[in-house]
Amino acid sequence: MPLYNRRPELPLAPAPAPLGLADLLSQVRLVLQRQLAESYWVVAEVSDLTVPRFAGAHCYLTLTEQTTDSRGMPMKAQARATLWSQRYQQLAPAFERATGQPLRAGLKLLLRVQVRFHEQYGLSLDVVAIDPSYTVGELALLRLKTLRQLEEKGLLVRQQALALALAPQRLAVISSPTAAGFQDFVQQLREAPYDFALTLFPATMQGDEAPASIRAALEGVRVRRGQFDAVVLIRGGGSRTDLLAFDEYGLAAAVGAFPLPVLTGIGHERDEAVVDLTAHRALKTPTAVAAFLVDRLARLEAAILGLGEQVVAAARRQLSQRHTRLDQLAGRTRYAAQGQLDAAHDRLRARARQAAQGPREQLRQLGQGLERFRHQLPRAARRALAREQRHLRQRGRQLLRRFARHHQRRRETLLRRRYQLQLALERTLHRQELRLAVLGARLPVAKPEA
Repeated sequence: MPLYNRRPELPLAPAPAPLGLADLLSQVRLVLQRQLAESYWVVAEVSDLTVPRFAGAHCYLTLTEQTTDSRGMPMKAQARATLWSQRYQQLAPAFERATGQPLRAGLKLLLRVQVRFHEQYGLSLDVVAIDPSYTVGELALLRLKTLRQLEEKGLLVRQQALALALAPQRLAVISSPTAAGFQDFVQQLREAPYDFALTLFPATMQGDEAPASIRAALEGVRVRRGQFDAVVLIRGGGSRTDLLAFDEYGLAAAVGAFPLPVLTGIGHERDEAVVDLTAHRALKTPTAVAAFLVDRLARLEAAILGLGEQVVAAARRQLSQRHTRLDQLAGRTRYAAQGQLDAAHDRLRARARQAAQGPREQLRQLGQGLERFRHQLPRAARRALAREQRHLRQRGRQLLRRFARHHQRRRETLLRRRYQLQLALERTLHRQELRLAVLGARLPVAKPEA
């Protein structure tokens, strides 16, 4: 006899029928459709983007966001998104017009999306709208942050403290060798009446690789900075998107801290890049940079020519004054000599009358000697004066010829020549006076009659 009543055995509940994967995923899709709203505004960063390669193709995006989970651990949320062809044709141009750049990886966007789940392709998002004002605000904040960092380090004004050479002709040019702007820059400098020594440092001027390429070119210039007067950073025209590379902090800081003046001609008429703000001088286009350099040399040439003309005029005035002074001295010399001769004649005649008893032959010889002396002295004086005048004219022509080549030293040379001419004239006059004194002393003095 059993110790307990035997219970009747209950039948086992049948196991639920297994679902196929397609059925399960269909239920997930239905649940998502019932529980989720029609669309949501989502903030996410574009980590990858596939642009349509032909008309009618779709744009595929990968959206990501760095966040934390419930335990505070870093987590990266990620989802696939699709911008269908028709919407892409509407949204992409409008976004580029509003932000100045196309849709690309790395941008942070505010999108309106619809959640889609497909049994074969899984979870994805359909992009139905993009708010470009959000991206514009993000770019503006990034630019403002870059400017603040540059201002804190003093890089917005450091280039302004550098002195640009009066005649910047040795130029280090950073540009793409095939860019039309570079060709225009070179052509305009070749047409100028001045010589420029250009050394090209090739660099990529647009795209994500542009900042690093330009910084590498700047480092190449830095090594040889003693060979250049300035650095010219130029590129051809392009869209507003191409200007983003010149807003990069690293490139702007490298330009602001560069030891040589940097002139920029990026090719944007209305927009101003951050690099323009840190450069020594920002001009709109490559041709504007060339025009600035040519105009600077033209102004310097005009100033030098003006100073040269002033020096020439001063030299001519000095020469004219010296010529007048020489003529006056020559006239005085002739008058003094003639006066001395007349006085000597008077004395001779008086002595001749007093010495009527003296030897006639001696008087005759003395008279002949005096006659020769009277004829020789004016001729000698005229020859000496003519030599001095020729010498002075030769000196003047030499000074004028040398001034064209050595205008810096002309004033000193003229002063030195003027002193030498004055000293030579005084010596000549002194020698003439000595000769006249000697000749006067050699004349016999008639003895008075007893």
